[in-house]
Amino acid sequence: MKKKSSLNESNIKLIFGLKLKQLRLEKNLSFQALADAAGVSVSYLNEIEKGKKYPKAEKIASLADALDVSYDWLVSVQMGKQLAPIAKLLQSKLVNELPLDFFGIDKSQLFELLSGAPVKLNAFINTMIEIGRNYGMRVEDLYFSTLRSYQEMHDNYFEEIEQSVESFVKQHQLDPSKPISADSLVKILEEQYQYIIVEDGLSNQPELQELRSVLIPDKQPRLLLNKNLSRTQRAFILGREAGFRFMDIENRSNTTSWVSFDSFDEVVNNFKGSYFSCSLFLNRQNLIEWLKEVLSAKSFNVESFQELMDRYVVSPEILLHRLTNILPRYFGINELFFLRFSTQLDSDKYEITKEMHLSGLHNPHSNMLNEHYCRRWVSIDILKDLFREVKAGTYTQSLCRVQRSKYIGTDKEYLIISFAKPIVFGSEKHNSVSIGLLINDQLKKKVKFWNDPQIPIRMVGETCERCVATDCKERVEKPLFVTQQQRVENMKVALGALMD
Repeated sequence: MKKKSSLNESNIKLIFGLKLKQLRLEKNLSFQALADAAGVSVSYLNEIEKGKKYPKAEKIASLADALDVSYDWLVSVQMGKQLAPIAKLLQSKLVNELPLDFFGIDKSQLFELLSGAPVKLNAFINTMIEIGRNYGMRVEDLYFSTLRSYQEMHDNYFEEIEQSVESFVKQHQLDPSKPISADSLVKILEEQYQYIIVEDGLSNQPELQELRSVLIPDKQPRLLLNKNLSRTQRAFILGREAGFRFMDIENRSNTTSWVSFDSFDEVVNNFKGSYFSCSLFLNRQNLIEWLKEVLSAKSFNVESFQELMDRYVVSPEILLHRLTNILPRYFGINELFFLRFSTQLDSDKYEITKEMHLSGLHNPHSNMLNEHYCRRWVSIDILKDLFREVKAGTYTQSLCRVQRSKYIGTDKEYLIISFAKPIVFGSEKHNSVSIGLLINDQLKKKVKFWNDPQIPIRMVGETCERCVATDCKERVEKPLFVTQQQRVENMKVALGALMD
């Protein structure tokens, strides 16, 4: 059979099986009746319909005769009206790149269920495909969205990786009560895993200057580092490499930052390596003890955060991300989010380049409609402060701000801690990272500084386009969405009056 479709083999089997089942049911044939007519066993026919087997040409011809359809139509990927959305879904990136097996979902069972779905559900499937296409969803977007879901399902805490870190520390006779040095990791990588580490390994590759590291895998792996790395970036990369080797992870990205991913396994494994590195530098027991002291204080102490980062040579992003591991597990604070904003010096464009939400989608969150995020958010306000310091030449270390954000029109309020710094010292690319904690009864019991009078309280919105605040001096766009909503409501009132 000549396959003209770009579908992979497993999807072709699924389509053939679904078509066969639909035809059999349309003609009111039982498994036994069709099996007898086509000269195949009932068990074999069942395997075909489930998409697990693909018959040979002579069996396909027998099935086509028994069902009174042409051979060519039966082997084509064209499907009837009812199953057309399933075929469309099978040919879309959405399902071909979605790691169903990772979540224990049998693709054949899923599509067997969908094949019997009502027309309205099939219309919904079509809608999802169109949304993904219209918004330019890339495979990488799908992978990272799935990874976030995976993290959120586990409250972003993975005991097996925590134990791997403890085993690594014990095996290499490192002192868990003291900071892990980058030099000790260099020694382990060179002596234990035969690495060659090139400190200035990318200067001769102008196209690779944006990358922090490149691994050239071999019997003696070569780790090429960007000479402009900060101490924290270099240490994190070394910890990540140690994690990959100790956890015996082969299928991973060989670059930092990533250029592309070939599979979802790569994405998950990269996450595991990063988690290992964060856990290695910020030992969970040390961090728990530090948090007990910090959270029990009645006022927010930014110096304690800076001292911790300096002591353990970690960036604000590593610290805040590590808090998303520890706070839910050991302090019962699980309604939180993590955000990273990126921008350029003197730019008024702010982009969310990393986010995670535990226990539901919180505000703020990313918006793919090119709307303008609320300028009252501390995550954006702190970047403006950073711009001023960088331009004045007074910037020396990462900035920290804390804010209580009350969302207009809701009862939601968040305690938000935000840091901002250039990606590397002297760079015009700047990031802010923030952790937001929903202020509820649980948080008030655990975080004593939640109502510190020195912490500013601000009314905030989602985006300018959706904000009802009429007195906002920070607004950079008119409330277009709100205006449109009000126009529709006015029309409904007018229509109601007309009908009375």
